Amino acid sequence: MKNAKVMTGLLCAAAAAMMLGGAASAEETKTLRVAMECGYAPYNWTQGTDENGAVPIADSSEYAYGYDVMMAKHICEELGYDLEIVKLDWDSLVPAVQSGTVDCVIAGQSITSERLEMVDFTEPYYYASIITLTKADSEYADAAGVADLSGATCTSQLNTVWYDVCLPQIPDANILPAQESAPAMLVALDADKCDIVVTDMPTGMAACVAYPDFKLLDFTGSEDDFEVSEEEINIGISLQKGNTELLDAINSVLSEMTVEDYEEMMNEAISVQPLSDAE
Repeated sequence: MKNAKVMTGLLCAAAAAMMLGGAASAEETKTLRVAMECGYAPYNWTQGTDENGAVPIADSSEYAYGYDVMMAKHICEELGYDLEIVKLDWDSLVPAVQSGTVDCVIAGQSITSERLEMVDFTEPYYYASIITLTKADSEYADAAGVADLSGATCTSQLNTVWYDVCLPQIPDANILPAQESAPAMLVALDADKCDIVVTDMPTGMAACVAYPDFKLLDFTGSEDDFEVSEEEINIGISLQKGNTELLDAINSVLSEMTVEDYEEMMNEAISVQPLSDAE
């Protein structure tokens, strides 16, 4: 009888341990898989160490950092998630969200109606104005509006509002094929393959740090600025359609942030970007 009681006690203890183990498993921390190019400073870039709080890139010995990584870290800290950064090329980002390969994309994506047909977006996590980059000694260096860019040889990044919407507004523009990435676009300008590139303010500011002979032209507020809709300059986080749980969770974090918070974070990203990133 004594042995039977001991055995019963052991079985009860084992059952309790299994129940506790099951409860612990059910409460495992969620990992948020976030995709980005890791090559689009100051939004995101690749570096060799975890300096400044950079995050390891999945299946790589390298690290990712920049505004998008900073935002992803903040979201995960607020929601109690672990963070995993997945490095993908620009054209693979939306398909990765659609297939569920990643949970979301934080990569400087504009919230366009075309993308909204494929994925859902959070509220904006940055508002990016459109600017033009040229060389300081270029014939376009003193341009005060889009009309002053007339005849320029130009390019920008593939599948962006900069290339698809802005460049065609330049009179008599010689539009070169789109570049696969933002760094490639900047290299084209640096190598004098074009006169100008059109991009957004953060990318332009970061480029001027990496390339001191670049000049940033901002037509904002003038009567001859590029004509773009709000949807084309509002930057959001994309998720798989119907994933309302994650959408609401991320929006709950963004709703507590201000435009000033975004600008402060972006300025920090620009200040620590590796200059070699755009080379």
